[in-house]
Amino acid sequence: MIPLNHLEVWLRGPLPDMPALLQPVAHALLQAREEVNSLMDGFPDALLREQPGNVASVGFHLQHLSGVLDRMFTYARGEQLSSSQLNDLSMESTPTGSFLTTVDLVRRFNQQVDEALLQLRQTDQSTLTEVRGVGRAQLPSTLIGLYVHAAEHTMRHVGQLSVTARIIRWS
Repeated sequence: MIPLNHLEVWLRGPLPDMPALLQPVAHALLQAREEVNSLMDGFPDALLREQPGNVASVGFHLQHLSGVLDRMFTYARGEQLSSSQLNDLSMESTPTGSFLTTVDLVRRFNQQVDEALLQLRQTDQSTLTEVRGVGRAQLPSTLIGLYVHAAEHTMRHVGQLSVTARIIRWS
C-alpha cells in the first residue's frame, strides 16, 4: 500500500468542504504548492535572478505564480484589479526587479493558494457558468473558466520553474 502523501494530490480523494465540480482545480493548486515547496527548499536567494538560456528566472516564476492566482481569483469575484495588483503585475516582467527571498516568495505563493482554496470552498456551484469580465477590456469568461485557467496556468509555470531551477542548481 502506497502512503497517501506519496500519491499525487488528485489521487488522495476528495477534499473536505470543497464543491465537487471544483475538486480538480483545488487538487491542481495543492499539487502545485507541494511541488513548489519541495523544489524551492534550500534554493539560494542569489540564484533567483539567473536566466539560463535567457529563459524566465526562478524569481519571475515565483512572483508570477502568486500574481496569476491573485488576479484570476479577483476576476472570479467580479472585481477589477487594484492599483497594487497592477503594480505587482508590472514588477513580474522586470527581470532586474527587486525580488524578495526564496522563503518570502514561497510563503507568498502558499498564502495565495490558501486564499484561492477558501474562495473555491465558498463558491456556489450553480454560479460556475456565470460570465465574468477579464481585464480592462472585460473580455468574457465564466467563473469556472477563470478557476480552470488559474489552475492550468499555475501548473504550467510550476513546470517551467522546475526545469529552470534544476538547470541552475546543477549547472
